[in-house]
Amino acid sequence: MKQNILKKLPIGISTFSHIRQENYLYMDKTQEAYELINNHKYIFLSRPRRFGKSLFLDTLKEIFEGNKKLFEGLYIYDKWKWEESYPVIKISFSGDMRTAEGLKRNILNVLKYNQKRLEISCDNIHQYDTCFEDLIFNTYQKYNQRVVILIDEYDKAILDNLDQMEVAHENREILKSLYGVMKDSDSYIQFVFLTGVSKFAKANIFSGLNNIEDITLNPNFGNICGYTQNDIESVLLPYLEGVDLKQLKLWYNGYNFLKAKVYNPFDILLFIRNDFMFRNYWFNTGTPSFLVKLFQKNSYNLASFESLKVEESLLDAFDIDKLNLETVMFQSGYLTIKEVIQRRQRIEYILTYPNLKTKMSFNDYLLSYFVENHQKKNRVQNSLIDMLEVSDLKNLEQVLKSLFASIAYNNFTKNEIENYEGFYASVVYAYFAGAGFDKIIAEDASNEGRIDLTVFIDDKVYIFEFKVNQQGALAQIKEKNYQQKYLADYNEIYIIGVEFESQERNIVGYEWERVK
Repeated sequence: MKQNILKKLPIGISTFSHIRQENYLYMDKTQEAYELINNHKYIFLSRPRRFGKSLFLDTLKEIFEGNKKLFEGLYIYDKWKWEESYPVIKISFSGDMRTAEGLKRNILNVLKYNQKRLEISCDNIHQYDTCFEDLIFNTYQKYNQRVVILIDEYDKAILDNLDQMEVAHENREILKSLYGVMKDSDSYIQFVFLTGVSKFAKANIFSGLNNIEDITLNPNFGNICGYTQNDIESVLLPYLEGVDLKQLKLWYNGYNFLKAKVYNPFDILLFIRNDFMFRNYWFNTGTPSFLVKLFQKNSYNLASFESLKVEESLLDAFDIDKLNLETVMFQSGYLTIKEVIQRRQRIEYILTYPNLKTKMSFNDYLLSYFVENHQKKNRVQNSLIDMLEVSDLKNLEQVLKSLFASIAYNNFTKNEIENYEGFYASVVYAYFAGAGFDKIIAEDASNEGRIDLTVFIDDKVYIFEFKVNQQGALAQIKEKNYQQKYLADYNEIYIIGVEFESQERNIVGYEWERVK
């Protein structure tokens, strides 16, 4: 009976007309669309994959083409001048882009499709940038109306080739030439909208289109994609009968683009489709392997990603010649904004994982590259929560030693990795985070210093201090009195000192005490 009443779920559907004509669920984003097209001309929007960018872009297409009937009952229906329509060139990248020639063929095929749809012919059908220029001008002339250009996944041809940088560079130059056509065609253009996962520096790809406006972190459009908490508690509530909404929020909410925090629609729709099973639906659709490669090449401390301070410029641009893990993780959706800090004329951001699902999945994914025996990792990891629930710290020592004995150190390009304290902290942190601990604090500040790692479970607190080629880890906790800040709020507090030896690449010292 429930299925007969509720609208169908638009899983994997990004065609607006299909959703509206076939009575699928649609979360109204036409107010954002209306404000966008009335106040802006050249727009760029970055959002993680599977976030609804393609659907929003297709919604713009139907608005500009004047398909009023599709918008009945939506915000824009009685506000847009439907009698005015505009020809739309829509470019979406897919298919073979693993070579420069493959990308060129892909572009020419997309332009050919637009020629057919608009009943336009290009003078030069063999050169992609000239053909695009012809298409814009000839469309303007035929329809006696300025042209709307919508480009979806503008960066896919680059991101798909970060494992072969020579091709990524070639594709970047091809796209730079293609997009540069729009600057010289400005008098024939009404509106341009580009979407992608990453925001490349203008000098890299948009140098020929220097008037483009980035709305990625514009608070006015912070909810342009995604489901808000209000959407969950109103429109989607009938689909979530019996679901613990607090648990749903813990697992899937938390993406912050400087307005209300939002859910990834893909997660929520598949959660409903799969009978309310808490799984990592979005993450499992394809985590980029180059994230692991970035970690392998640099001395990152994963634990710091719980609360990572970055400058505004770090989030502002993606440069394939200077790949930065923090930037890639933010733009890809593995980190989000936790806090904005305004200091005079400077803006800084505190980043964190958006939700429990992403934190668990990313750390478990990365840990799988550390550990050679994945089955052993999974088996031991499943017992980790049980150990801390009963404070079995003696067996925890053996578990951690077994973990580090399984590390494939030859996966890392830096020979000094075994001397790097942050590496050991990263592995332990990833171990706990991947197991599903929802409250872990890295570099936990106290009035005497910073605690390496603090793990919470129920009414218990576990305080870890790590040292490499040094002794006195437990002594430092006592000397600094790190446990003091938790004495009033928790029933059990444990302090654990873990000492690593770089030549053995494993734990050589392990002490613990219960202090409350």
